[in-house]
Order: sequence, then C-alpha cells, then structure tokens
Amino acid sequence: MKKLQNKVILVTGASKGIGLGCALTCIRHGAKVGILARASALAGPAIESAGFSLETDVYMVDCDVRLADSMESAIRDVVHHFGRLDGIINNAGWHPPAMTIEETSLEDFEDLLRLNLTSTFLGCKLAVPHLRKTRGAIVNMSSEVGLIGQAAAPSYVTTKAGQIGLTHALALDLAPAGVRVNAVCPAGVMTPLMEDWAASQYDPAAALQMVDSWHPLGRMATSEEIGEVCAFLLSAEASFITGQAICPDGGAALGYRR
Repeated sequence: MKKLQNKVILVTGASKGIGLGCALTCIRHGAKVGILARASALAGPAIESAGFSLETDVYMVDCDVRLADSMESAIRDVVHHFGRLDGIINNAGWHPPAMTIEETSLEDFEDLLRLNLTSTFLGCKLAVPHLRKTRGAIVNMSSEVGLIGQAAAPSYVTTKAGQIGLTHALALDLAPAGVRVNAVCPAGVMTPLMEDWAASQYDPAAALQMVDSWHPLGRMATSEEIGEVCAFLLSAEASFITGQAICPDGGAALGYRR
C-alpha cells in the first residue's frame, strides 16, 4: 500500500512551484489532494501530464489565503468533496526582492506577514477540527533562513521564523489529539519564483549557478524532492515525529559561511 493511500491532503499555493511539487508527490503516494490557490486551474496541465486525473485525484479551489472567509470556504469545500481531511501543507507564500529594514515599509511588512504567516495560522486553525477526527498531520512550509537568518530580508525571515514558532506551539497543543505538526525548511529550490529572480539579474544563468554553488551537493532541490519530505511527514512512517523543523538543504547550512 502506498504511504498516503486513502488520505486526503490539502495544499495551499499549489498551482506552481513547491506547492505543485508537493501536490504531485502526494498524489503519487496515493492521496487525494485539495489544491488551493488564487488560480488553482493553473495546476491542471502539470497534473494531467503526470498521468493523474483532474476528476478523481484532485479538487481545485480558487482561494485567497490571506482572507479568512476565503480560506474557510475553500477548506469546507475540499472536506465536503472528499469526505475527510488527513493533512494540510501550508505552503502559500512569497519571497520579496532584497530590501533592508530602511527600505521596507510597514505596509510591505504587514502584507507579507498576512501572506506568509497569517495564512499558515488560518490553515492550521481551520484544518484542526477535521484533523482531530482523523488524527492527521500538519506541515508548515517555512525556510532554512527562518532558523539561520538572511541578509536584506527582515520581513521574509520574520514570517518564516514565525511559522517555526507556530509549529512548536501547535505540536504541544495538538499532541494529545494525535495530531502531529512539523515544519519543512528548504534552502534553494528551483521554482518559477527562483527563475523570476534570476531573470532580474545581469546574467541569469550565472545567478542560478551561484545559488547552486551554495549547496555542497552542487545544486538546488526540486519541488518534488521537498514534496517527498512532506509526504513522509504526513504519513504513518513519521508517526513519532512532531514539533520538528526539518531542513532539506543539500548541506547548505554547513557551507553558508564559506
């Protein structure tokens, strides 16, 4: 039996990038997946090209994760469609361009908090009543910089560190109900967001090679590799793991100071 067979997993921000990689990986391991994104249908071609069914394997819901009403309605729709919820990956988020604190406005800071951190809080809060019934699991997509910091990224680092703190708090609160809560903290991942950043540089190819070089394994992760970590944490294979911030980073934290 596949590790997520008969489970229903919800993934936010799953129309592309890490979220889409997580959704595809969960389906591959037997799950039915609820895809929440502002334009959820963008995930359709990748799902079909991977050989999965848009009618039976996924349920796509347009959702603005920054808004409580939108999140509540979307999660309710997914649970109604599939009949249960066994896990959620709170993945939706964004990394803004490099800015010092002097360059970061209060509005920019609060907007990113709402997108990266408040949405994670909402996802957890709204999923928990359903996860109590299934003794399910939560995965919060943080970042390695939430643990070690990053230059010219005060807003982003704050939101990612906040996700780790929320993970620790909820792991304690939900353990008696059998609900496990963990954070995944990647380093560099090859995503459309990474490609957009590289395109803004003088030499895009050299920029991507530079990011690759930060990882002792010589490259960035793929979205599906991050999805494999999430699938493990959502499965019974991780039944004794909770409250952890797991870093699939290709050894990057060991080499950042070189």
